[in-house]
Amino acid sequence: MNQDEIITPVRNWLEKLVIGLNLCPFAKREYINDRIRFAVTDAEDKQALLQVLKQELDSLSQDSSIETTLLIHPEVLQDFYDYNEFLDIVDGLLIDLDLEGIFQVASFHPDYQFADTQFEDVENFSNRSPYPLLHIIREQSLELAIAGYDNADEIPDRNIALLQEMGSDKVSAMYQSYFEPSDKK
Repeated sequence: MNQDEIITPVRNWLEKLVIGLNLCPFAKREYINDRIRFAVTDAEDKQALLQVLKQELDSLSQDSSIETTLLIHPEVLQDFYDYNEFLDIVDGLLIDLDLEGIFQVASFHPDYQFADTQFEDVENFSNRSPYPLLHIIREQSLELAIAGYDNADEIPDRNIALLQEMGSDKVSAMYQSYFEPSDKK
């Protein structure tokens, strides 16, 4: 597995969608300050992924220069429903490691689908990444960012409205563009 071939589409996704459309107004600062870790694992089963996640949580606990980690796992949990069930295990891991309230894990997947939506609904693209990934977030940093942002609770609705305004064709074309080479390594 060539890690650059995996990271490039994820970096493009972050630049074009997450930051470019300002879906997460907190991401840009960390990205331009190079405080986002892109970690790729070749884990092929849930247990191996859980071990890598533990290592990433430990690394993030030890290294305050990294704000957040995108743990990309292209070989495991390609099925969204399996992935979604795995998130319960992740929540349990945070509790078991006494890291609940310190870290949280946000979910992004190529086939992400919100409850009560159809698969093709454009709002699902707000959480569709090029590969399955787990986004490890420092909870205190997130709370500070939210506190400094007016109407943070309106971000999801704003994102849905923006994607709906863009339309499925434009958003789908943007999604496909993630797999084109990037200028930044």
